[in-house]
Amino acid sequence: QVQLVESGGGLVQAGGSLRLSCAASGRTFSTYTMGWFRQAPGKEREFVAAISWRRNIYYADSVKGRFTISRDDAKNTVYLQMNSLKPEDTAVYYCAASIKPYGRPVRTPSGYDYWGQGTQVTVSS
Repeated sequence: QVQLVESGGGLVQAGGSLRLSCAASGRTFSTYTMGWFRQAPGKEREFVAAISWRRNIYYADSVKGRFTISRDDAKNTVYLQMNSLKPEDTAVYYCAASIKPYGRPVRTPSGYDYWGQGTQVTVSS
């Protein structure tokens, strides 16, 4: 059982920045593909970014150029640096882990095995 804990959310004005962190309990974290998703009220859970165990990186078009995903395997942590934030970025942000090495989608929630509880990001206009 892998436990994921997100932190770093909060309230920020449009144009500002936040860095989200996700700490994982797994002893084999370096083999996981890690993703970030977000969900706004009344909307579907939306892919944001992912980094595979091979360190391939994926971004949603809506955040590309503004957000950066990274991982520190020594600390069992994945990060999401969010710059130039917009009100439409407001959502609960979830960290997710896939423990399968191959054949899993990275841009859909079904590709992941474990989820954190989420951290709220609110961007005011």
